[in-house]
Amino acid sequence: MTASRTDFKESGHIMHCQLLYVSESQAVQVESLQALIAEHKLPLVLIAEILVDKITQKRRQQLSQEFTQPVLLLDDKNKLSWLSDGLSVTPEWDKLQRRVVSAGRKSELLLQATRITADSYVIDATAGFGHDSLILASTGAQVTMLEQQPLMALLLLAEQLRMSALPNWQKLMARLHIINTNALSYFASFDNESTANEQAVDVVYLDPMFPKDSYQDSKTGKGAKVGKHMQALHQLARPPTLDEELQLLQSAQKMVRQQGLKQGRVIVKRPQFAPLLAHLAPTESWSNEALRFDGYFV
Repeated sequence: MTASRTDFKESGHIMHCQLLYVSESQAVQVESLQALIAEHKLPLVLIAEILVDKITQKRRQQLSQEFTQPVLLLDDKNKLSWLSDGLSVTPEWDKLQRRVVSAGRKSELLLQATRITADSYVIDATAGFGHDSLILASTGAQVTMLEQQPLMALLLLAEQLRMSALPNWQKLMARLHIINTNALSYFASFDNESTANEQAVDVVYLDPMFPKDSYQDSKTGKGAKVGKHMQALHQLARPPTLDEELQLLQSAQKMVRQQGLKQGRVIVKRPQFAPLLAHLAPTESWSNEALRFDGYFV
C-alpha cells in the first residue's frame, strides 16, 4: 500500500494504538505483539486493555468511535484486527487456503503474468493485506512484502505469526518476509554495486491504491465493486499522483535485473477499467472482467 495517509500520522512518527483483548489468558499473545513491534522497529505504541463486554457488531461500532487513536482487537481466536467504522479489518489468510492450495497459472491471472517458479525472488512493493503475496509464495518463490503503513505491517506480522503455528502453513509462511518501509525508500537503498552478491529480483509486483471511481466503467457501470476492507484502506492512503506513479514504476524497473536469458518483470495490478499506471503502455497485459495485470518487461 503506497501514498500518503489521511487519518493517522505519517510514517516516522510514533502512532499510539488502543489494543483491546478479551481474556486474561491472552497475556502471552499481547507480549508477542509487543515483541513484534520491537523486533521490526515499528513506530507503534500499544495501550493494552482487557475488554469485559461481549463483542457484538454494535459494540465494535461503539469502540471504533470511542477512541481518537486506532483501535486494535485481539479476539477469542487470537486474531488481530483493526476496528474501522465497526468493521474488523484483518488479513484473514486462513480464508484463502483453498485458493492457495489450488493456485496455478490456469486459475490465477497473477501467476500467468509473473511466470515465477520455486527459484524466483519477488518483491511485493505494496503488500496491503498480503493476499497476492500468498499466491506468489504458493509457487515456492521467496517473497519480500513491503508495507509502508505501520498499522498494516503489524497486522501482517501478527497474521504470519498466527498462521506459522499451523503445520500446513509453516513452509509458506517461511517464504514471506515482511518489512515496514516505503517502497521508494527501499528501492533507493539498492544499487548495482552494493547488491552484486544479492539474489536477483525476478519480479516487482505493484498494487497501488486505486481511485474509488476506477473500479467500474463510468459509462456501463461494469466492473468490480469496492469491498469493505478496501474501503477501510482508503482511510489510510490516497491514490498516488501521476508523478508518484511514474517514480514508482521507474524505480521498480531498476530493481529487476536481467540475468542470462531470464527476463525481469514489473507487474502492475489495476481494475479492468483503470487507466495505465503513469499512462505508460505495458509490454503485455492479462485481464478478466474485473482486473488487469500490466507487465513491463526489463
